[in-house]
Amino acid sequence: MENDIVFQRRSIRKYQEKAIEPEKVERLLRAGMQAPSACNQQPWEFFVVENREKIEALAKVTPYSACAAGAPLVLALAYRTEGLVVPRFAHIDMAAAQQNIWLEATQLGLGGVWLGIAPYEENMKKVEEILAMPANLKAFSLFALGYPNERKLRSDRFEAERVHYVR
Repeated sequence: MENDIVFQRRSIRKYQEKAIEPEKVERLLRAGMQAPSACNQQPWEFFVVENREKIEALAKVTPYSACAAGAPLVLALAYRTEGLVVPRFAHIDMAAAQQNIWLEATQLGLGGVWLGIAPYEENMKKVEEILAMPANLKAFSLFALGYPNERKLRSDRFEAERVHYVR
């Protein structure tokens, strides 16, 4: 269990000044698109943001997104509002895609932090405007990432008292 990637994942907010290789970016996007989705609707769209001005603007969207300013790359995850079989499940689908990306980033030696945008309409609109998203897309999250410039210890979050067996 100690080597399982899910237990190594940590929120990383400080990054080296080193670009992420295109093949690693593609691996992250492939991991996101590999996520399960309700009725296989796959609502996701991904914006790979490397433009420094855009990254700095995204870092100002919420009080919690400031750490994105130091990232060499930010992924903005968005979901379609048209053509979905079960639109109410789009956020769940997006969370699965985001988690897949994060786990793959950890596997690739990258560090990142998931910055929640949805369901706060004001923040969603800010991201949509900064990235000039088409009207049929809604911003879901930002994922600031890069090569880690900080180390965080593994934590064990298991709490047996939160487990309820129904037999």
